[in-house]
Amino acid sequence: MSTLRFRVVEKAFQAKPVEVSVPNERPSDYFAKYVFNREKMFKYLPTSTYNRLVDVIDHGATLDRDMADEVARGMKKWAMELGATHYTHWFQPLTEGTAEKHDAFVEHDGKGGMMEEFSGKLLVQQEPDASSFPNGGIRNTFEARGYSAWDPSSPVFVVDDTLCIPTVFIAYTGESLDYKAPLLKALRAVDKAAVDVCHYFNPDVKKVMAYLGWEQEYFLVDEGLYAARPDLLLTGRTLMGHEASKNQQLEDHYFGAIPTRVAAFMKDLEIQALELGIPVKTRHNEVAPNQFELAPIFEECNLAVDHNMLVMSLMRKVARTHGFRVLLHEKPFKGVNGSGKHNNWSLGTDTGILLMSPGKTPEENLRFITFVVNTLMAVYRHNGLLKASIMSATNAHRLGANEAPPAIISSFLGTQLSRVLDHMEESSADDLVVLSGKHGMKLDIPQIPELLIDNTDRNRTSPFAFTGNRFEFRAVGSEANCASAMIALNSAVAEQLVIFKNEVDELIGKGEEKIPAIIQVLRKYIKLSKPIRFDGNGYSDEWKAEAERRGLDCETSVPLIFDNYLSMSSIKMFESTGVMTRKELEARNEVKWETYTKKIQIEARVLGDLVMNHIVPVATEYQTKLIDNVYKMRGLFSEEETRELSAENLAIIRKIAEHTSYIKEHVDSMIDARKVANKIADEREKAIAYHDTIAPMLEQIRYHIDKLELIVDDQMWTLPKYRELLFIR
Repeated sequence: MSTLRFRVVEKAFQAKPVEVSVPNERPSDYFAKYVFNREKMFKYLPTSTYNRLVDVIDHGATLDRDMADEVARGMKKWAMELGATHYTHWFQPLTEGTAEKHDAFVEHDGKGGMMEEFSGKLLVQQEPDASSFPNGGIRNTFEARGYSAWDPSSPVFVVDDTLCIPTVFIAYTGESLDYKAPLLKALRAVDKAAVDVCHYFNPDVKKVMAYLGWEQEYFLVDEGLYAARPDLLLTGRTLMGHEASKNQQLEDHYFGAIPTRVAAFMKDLEIQALELGIPVKTRHNEVAPNQFELAPIFEECNLAVDHNMLVMSLMRKVARTHGFRVLLHEKPFKGVNGSGKHNNWSLGTDTGILLMSPGKTPEENLRFITFVVNTLMAVYRHNGLLKASIMSATNAHRLGANEAPPAIISSFLGTQLSRVLDHMEESSADDLVVLSGKHGMKLDIPQIPELLIDNTDRNRTSPFAFTGNRFEFRAVGSEANCASAMIALNSAVAEQLVIFKNEVDELIGKGEEKIPAIIQVLRKYIKLSKPIRFDGNGYSDEWKAEAERRGLDCETSVPLIFDNYLSMSSIKMFESTGVMTRKELEARNEVKWETYTKKIQIEARVLGDLVMNHIVPVATEYQTKLIDNVYKMRGLFSEEETRELSAENLAIIRKIAEHTSYIKEHVDSMIDARKVANKIADEREKAIAYHDTIAPMLEQIRYHIDKLELIVDDQMWTLPKYRELLFIR
């Protein structure tokens, strides 16, 4: 294995950038080349069918069978012109990835031959095996049927020779088995609730869209080096490895010149992403060595989630073309920054109003404050749930460290907006609202510029920060499906907006004027939600103590954090908004606990294998060489001279013995602990056992392995080291 290490290191050093074929057209010309967007719909569908399909997409009209057949015919014609021979329903099960089953465009022609066929029925619905995906007990092995149903609001696209149809995935009994179905329900809920509130200010608003702009961070590792690290191959992260003498301490990687091989990869990735209609915009080096970022222009939330899932799949494919493996794990390397996926979220109307952006008039600013304060209230009421929505076995390595948002949800607003809210809180309704004759209401709210440019520094320690015209949910993990966070956030905001409207309407019903009623309720919310606002250092121990005093959720155990999904407030919120039922929530938690257990279980097994097959044999072999050297020294020198000259070797021999003894003993203990935990039937209790007993052992064993790495002869060490994994590009 040591020879393998040096072979792949040598090959990686010799690797050259792959030449990328750049289209002759401008990006705007080949953008969405492989997407059945409205332009293609208009071209390949009859006018009446096109108009009806647009009505389905924009207003949720019914898609009948005849119309589906017309759409399928046009869609097949377009796809086959691009070389497509197969189609698949592309869905997002509870695996943090996507799933697809490819079928050819062929049917029997009744004459002993075949014909290419694609009907509306095949477009709209398929029947994947619902028991083969994580379902939390909703489907049994003998009850396998589930349905994937087309989501017309997300355009179909072609990848290679396959027409990909974005779909929801539901059980035969109707429960959601994926991320897309509840996301669509959450977006519908926030749309309805926000439209109702908008009507206080803009009666012509008919629709409110949630927008999302994600920032995908990732690492690249040479493919040969990746293959020589079984832990990377099987778990996505290094379970051992001493940090390199140089890592990120010189801050010389962030925003630096992009390495040539990486630049070629990025160019190729961007071209293919643009062809698939993904509006990628930003690329740069991230903080850690060999860490990078890709970010698109913001889009409608459902489409943005689909595009993020697609781009992660695309990254994996393109990386291999360039001799890399992409690492999407939140913490693949100890001692350097992990990877996140900041979710920039906002709301906007069909009339072009950005609800999270200040306006030019006092009434527009009141609308802005209304939506900001209600968002804060939603985050305050459901801060534990929002943390649960982004938590996982992998993201737990990143959160709470001094590199990412803490595992306590708080919101940073900046000085300017904080002053506005403080002014509203401290003033009475009479102070804020002044009657001015025929000119209506004059609001005594400090002037907010049309473009809110916060004059304070950005707070990178805040998990949920206001950044001018949107909120940035910074705690989402790089490997995660953004839908999880977006389901929780949009549902919570939808519920809160409904509560707000009911309270305002109640005051109006009692004779209060509209504007004073709105301000009265907002003042109450500003006071109630104040514990969620924090502008200081979220990494400090003082904040952890303060957050606990404020009543915020400070739990750090991943399995216990998941309990927030099953709190009475969460169940009530999801059911009242029509997003998920108690049964669906219970099933999803079963999946979350089971997934957590399996992740730790796999890591423990991989670590045990590496210890017994790589680490201990190599350390023992080197120890044997040192022992042999000491014995030979005794044949050349006196006992006293030998003792003096061999002192360092004897010390190393002792250290190796101590480290290997500890490692072997604790690997055995870890195996025994797994056997005990595996007998626990309840998934929650099993996950807790893995978190409390087995996960800590991984770090304890790793400490001693990393010490051995510093001692053992470099020529004998079998696994590529951090200096090779992080600095060969």
